[in-house]
Amino acid sequence: MPESMEHLVQGDRWNRVGYGMAEVSEMAQTQLADVFIEMADTLVDDFDVMDFLHVLTERSVELVGVAAAGLLLADEHGTLQVVAASSERTRLLELFQLQTDQGPCVDCFRSGQPVAVIDLVTAGRWPRFTAAAAEVGFAAVHAVPMRLRTQTIGALNFFGVAPGPVDAARLRLGQALADVATIGLLQQRAIHRRDALTEQLQSALNSRVLIEQAKGVLAERLQVGVDDAFAILRQSDRAGNRRLADLARAVVDGTEQVPRPARAMADGETAGPRSAGVGS
Repeated sequence: MPESMEHLVQGDRWNRVGYGMAEVSEMAQTQLADVFIEMADTLVDDFDVMDFLHVLTERSVELVGVAAAGLLLADEHGTLQVVAASSERTRLLELFQLQTDQGPCVDCFRSGQPVAVIDLVTAGRWPRFTAAAAEVGFAAVHAVPMRLRTQTIGALNFFGVAPGPVDAARLRLGQALADVATIGLLQQRAIHRRDALTEQLQSALNSRVLIEQAKGVLAERLQVGVDDAFAILRQSDRAGNRRLADLARAVVDGTEQVPRPARAMADGETAGPRSAGVGS
């Protein structure tokens, strides 16, 4: 392992000897830059969200110098979900936290503020979570919000196997990673909303084209005016409880024949309200 990486993964030793901010500033800058570049490289229109979030938890462990990291994100209903973790025991602990609706990560998300618990046992704030954390070997936890301005979308959580604080400078690195991820996720959501709107508009335009084509087909086949053809199409659509665009497509490709309404066949009139100028 390169010497620069060894410095990155030995955060516990740095905390014990109290190097603080000065030591963090001496970290291999190229390695630190590489992590942010690696994350930035994933922020493309079609990036793999799950892979991106797992990379985030793995790099958090390296840079913050903790034993494990977990990530909770709110779904469209505002309900927190476990989306990534650096280890299976961390994932299970995060799930337990959500099931019991208590813990530092839940509090961090709800308040939008960092939560630091350097000794879960002595803090005594979340008894069930503390017991579960102890079972999987965690004694301390720090949670930072995934927040942009007033919008909080989740929490990034750092777990330690021994009581004690995370170096303040390293914790700021963790918050910086969370901030980068937050911007990336919000950008992706904006892109998806834009794409969804574009798709809806295009679908509406395509449907309109099909309907116009179907009107022409029916007008020719039934020897009626275009307005009357549209009335017949709508009448058949409602009778069959189908989407108008689906029926139009079937008429155009010839898989469905729409008959003239019974009244029109009996008296020779076309169906639907006659528009001005039709048959004049």
